[in-house]
Amino acid sequence: MAATPSLLRSSSEVFPPEPSAAVRANVRTVPVRTTVLGLLGVTLMALGGMGAGAVPEHDPLLDRAGLSWLRYGHGHDLAIMVLYLGLGLVVWAWIRLGRLVRSGEAGDHAVLVAVTAWTVPLLFAPPLFSKDVYSYLAQGQLALSGYDPYQVGPAVLQSALSENVSGVWQHTPAPYGPLFILVAKAIVWLTGGSVVLGVIAMRLSIAGGLVLLCRALPGLSRHLGGKSAIALWLVAANPLLLIHLVGGAHNDLLMIGLMAAGVLLVLDRGYVLGFVLLGLAFSVKATAVVIVPFLVWIWAARLDGAPRVRFLKALLPGAVTILGTFAACTLVAGVGLGWIPALSNSSVIVNWLSVPSGAGAFVHMVVSWFSDDGDSVSSGIFIGVARTLGAVVLIWVAWTQWWAARDGDVRDNVRRGAVTMLAVALLSPATLPWYFSWPLVLAAGFLWTTRALVTVTLASVFLLLVTFPNGDTGLYFWSYLSFALGVSALAAWSLVEPDPFGLSPRYEHA
Repeated sequence: MAATPSLLRSSSEVFPPEPSAAVRANVRTVPVRTTVLGLLGVTLMALGGMGAGAVPEHDPLLDRAGLSWLRYGHGHDLAIMVLYLGLGLVVWAWIRLGRLVRSGEAGDHAVLVAVTAWTVPLLFAPPLFSKDVYSYLAQGQLALSGYDPYQVGPAVLQSALSENVSGVWQHTPAPYGPLFILVAKAIVWLTGGSVVLGVIAMRLSIAGGLVLLCRALPGLSRHLGGKSAIALWLVAANPLLLIHLVGGAHNDLLMIGLMAAGVLLVLDRGYVLGFVLLGLAFSVKATAVVIVPFLVWIWAARLDGAPRVRFLKALLPGAVTILGTFAACTLVAGVGLGWIPALSNSSVIVNWLSVPSGAGAFVHMVVSWFSDDGDSVSSGIFIGVARTLGAVVLIWVAWTQWWAARDGDVRDNVRRGAVTMLAVALLSPATLPWYFSWPLVLAAGFLWTTRALVTVTLASVFLLLVTFPNGDTGLYFWSYLSFALGVSALAAWSLVEPDPFGLSPRYEHA
């Protein structure tokens, strides 16, 4: 989802003409109707999620309130309808807000108010579009109970938390860094192992990443030449991030928040503290380390001496800072390094969002059509070969992008870092929809063309829709995907054409 360099440039097509003085004077005004529209949407999603979301096996709130009927039959159908109605309103509100931001009629303040209003109901909703939060809590309970979460899976607990973990992950060690294990461990201790309170506390903890994003994006835009309101709208208000990362309670939100804040500090010449935050981001999820080598070039370019000397003068303190931060987190969490080999456990996920996995599965299918022995050969062989080739391509992309960034130009380095992060999302053995938030955060601060904004809008809405509210994937329901693609295209078209079908004789922005 991070746009390529050709889509991120200074161009007259990026924004409409400058707004009038009267409009600029009202930039701090809040588009009330648009904000309320989104608030209504997330509220409906929270209500519908009580029956259609990734609800616990035994939900004490539903049982005590006499609402357990929402999980079955017509009650479940009603919950799904309410949730998707709310989802539609959220996307509609986001598009309306995007039009106002692009025209200059809404600024940072308006976007931040909308983000706040749209986030609060999600903090207290049932888990939406993912069951991963139950895995997080169970891993914290493992650590609290004296088990090594990097050696055993939640199944050993036989607890209220572990029973809600997806069957795929019941016997899988944690692939997350020591800082996140420490956070999960503290939450389970504070909430006494309560499923409902644990979900809320986990959301509140990772929502700190959203706060860091909202603080960092304007500064990144200042360095990268973009518009801060566009960056905030593109990331912080994006339904893909709000619904998947807040509603789904994914630790990616904490990781990208720390990463964005660390990158900004490095660009502001706060190198040591910036690398500390990047070390913390790495201690949540390993992906954050991708941007670090590009920041080393930026630091080196600002030092004196021969190129090799400058590189070493930046590399050594940067590496010591990150490794020291990681070591401190590991020591405090009381865990080892078992999470690093556990990173490969995600390879059990096979879907076509991962280019190698999708290509391997497709080749196997074609071979099975034309070979009598095709069906007898495991698809795993084809997928394994494709993933190996994908790893080679990823290493090549990362190396060429990093080496091309050795001049240390800020915008070029961050752009190449975003491209590399996009390659990681696309070429990893397993890819999930919210992984595309990683490159988007790095790229949001650039000056975006209209074409690029439309592309990201379409991709964001589509990636939001390819997962069902209970956490199951919709990636192989082709008729549904066709509908989702049509809805996404309409949303993207509406960003630049307020009334694409000409149904309204008079259009009002907000």
